[in-house]
Amino acid sequence: MPPRKPALAAADAPPSASTLTSKRFANVVETATDAIVTVDEQQRIVVFNPAAEHTFGYPKADVVGKPLDMLMPERLRTAHGRHVECFGATGVTSRRMGAQQVLVALRSDGSEFPIEASISQFVDGDQKLFTAILRDVSERIRNEARLERSEAQLRGILDSAMDAIITVDSRQRVIFYNDAAETMFGWSRGDVAGKGLSMLIPERFRTAHGAHVERFGETGTISRRMGGTLRVVTGLRRNGEEFPIDASISQIETSGERFYTVILRDVTARFEAIEALRQSKEELQQLGAAAHQTREQEKSRIARELHDELGQSLTMLQMDVAWCKDKAPAEDVPLRARLERMSGLLKSTIAATRRIASDLRPLMLDDLGLVPSIEWLVENFAQRSGIACELTVAATALELSQPQASAVFRIVQESLTNIAKHAQASHADVIIERDDDTLVVRVEDNGVGFTPSGARKPNSLGLFGLRERAALLGGQATVVSSPGQGTMVEARLPLRDPRAPA
Repeated sequence: MPPRKPALAAADAPPSASTLTSKRFANVVETATDAIVTVDEQQRIVVFNPAAEHTFGYPKADVVGKPLDMLMPERLRTAHGRHVECFGATGVTSRRMGAQQVLVALRSDGSEFPIEASISQFVDGDQKLFTAILRDVSERIRNEARLERSEAQLRGILDSAMDAIITVDSRQRVIFYNDAAETMFGWSRGDVAGKGLSMLIPERFRTAHGAHVERFGETGTISRRMGGTLRVVTGLRRNGEEFPIDASISQIETSGERFYTVILRDVTARFEAIEALRQSKEELQQLGAAAHQTREQEKSRIARELHDELGQSLTMLQMDVAWCKDKAPAEDVPLRARLERMSGLLKSTIAATRRIASDLRPLMLDDLGLVPSIEWLVENFAQRSGIACELTVAATALELSQPQASAVFRIVQESLTNIAKHAQASHADVIIERDDDTLVVRVEDNGVGFTPSGARKPNSLGLFGLRERAALLGGQATVVSSPGQGTMVEARLPLRDPRAPA
């Protein structure tokens, strides 16, 4: 028979399953990142892992065998002991401690700190043991407190904002609504919370507005103004009143949910002011046009009187002086000399009277029309200033009212006067043409030019007068010039369709 193998020594025997389990448990406890504390039925500490040493500031040797009370503030010890006893009596294996509230622990230096805890119980032999897993949540509590303060501060800022601020979710349900929004729309927070934003918009705009917000969400743009080119949308108050709003919208996506925030400003007062200003401007234009027409009529009357009455009287007086010259004795030299001087003075006076009458209003403007009057004006300008001037009339069949004809004549007259006084030009062009329903009057020169944006000379109202005349007829006048590049004055006046009813 083969020799029998010797039995294994006790030291060489494989470890039992319970021994392996104990080692694995001990390894888990020692390497855990959360504090693990086990106490017996008398709540004396029997297990205190390294994480617990770090959390509480005690070395393991200082706490093992000591009561658990040393790890909690004195005011809480009695209640905590009863809590553990009650848990042991229930027979429940494990549970969270604190019922969703944070517990308070005590460090070795006497400082208190918040912890989250769970507790479990098991029986080891003839004794019951309780194990608590503890997590220091000081940092989390501080962060939550900071977040709460930040949110409170933000709510305070939003509620103190003068503009209405409304936030809606992806389904456009209101989730934030500040104090200014309550004032603006007349609805309280409770009235609108969870309701659709459409309740704040007139019914005829709701579908389009909803689609607009959806398209904005799809673009990925962070923020933009609302309302198209006017940047104005229409809101609806609780009492059914519609009102204009200046609005901007922004979006943010968090935790897979998209939120839209609109900032709204009631611009009713602004629109009323704009409307009042528009009406005032129209009234001023009408008043200015009436005053301008009255002034032109008065100038025409005075010019007519100068030409007809005073001119005729001076002409008759000139004839009488001529008669006296013929009848005066040849030997009376002093008398004949005086009559000659009187004749010359009357001739110059008649010429001055005609010139003044023409400057007030050329009678040919009423008698012959605009184009012959402009031709006379250009010819007279060239003769008096020595500056070559060319007239081009590309507009045909012009049917202008008296105020329009007067304005065109005065614009050309003032432009040529400015050229004669300031331009130092050798050539000028006057162009009258039609651009659809607009009459364009352009006067150009090759003079020294100037800077239109520069300071205006005292009592220099020429360019201002040009703009005023054009504005009174619903048009505009522009001046383009630069030093050394000449000057161009252009007036654009609307033409009323002759077929339209007056």
